[in-house]
Amino acid sequence: MTLNELWLARHGETEWSASGRHTGRTDVPLTPRGERQAAALGERLGGLRFALVLASPLARARRTAELAGFGDVLELDADLEELDYGDYEGRTSAEIRRARPDWDLWRDGCPGGETIAAAAARAERVLARARAADGPTLLVGHGHLTRLLASRALTLAPDHGRHLALDPASLSVVGSEHAAPAIRLWNDASHLPAPQR
Repeated sequence: MTLNELWLARHGETEWSASGRHTGRTDVPLTPRGERQAAALGERLGGLRFALVLASPLARARRTAELAGFGDVLELDADLEELDYGDYEGRTSAEIRRARPDWDLWRDGCPGGETIAAAAARAERVLARARAADGPTLLVGHGHLTRLLASRALTLAPDHGRHLALDPASLSVVGSEHAAPAIRLWNDASHLPAPQR
């Protein structure tokens, strides 16, 4: 079955995303900068109509979707929640690699957390909802789960998400080219205010 165009938005900045801490199920709110990013995302998406708008129920994603102007049509979907990082929740990759120098999230997962295969099963359920929609779908979620979801939409193995970096409040589009799934836009942050230095 053909995949409708997927518009993928990562939530705005949080204190943990700004410091590189793995944020799975901890419900960290947007920073004031993250709220401004979400509003800018809304300006970028202004005027576009989506057949389906889904967001993770975690506050940072839900609030991003609301500030972007989709609160009245938004559906929350637990399958869009970020990976469960288990014992690595709240830790940076550098901290984890001090104990496990060869650790790779996409290969190894997280002790006490969710496997990439389990997260991929959630992503497949989201893609099934998008395929059933009567037009393009907007998904507002998190970094790793969105990267995994895009990999599956492109018919790639879930761990190919390692090659698809995503910044807070960025916008990406997976569509098609000659009937094959294709990246039409990736990690675009041109709508965001320049970072303050």
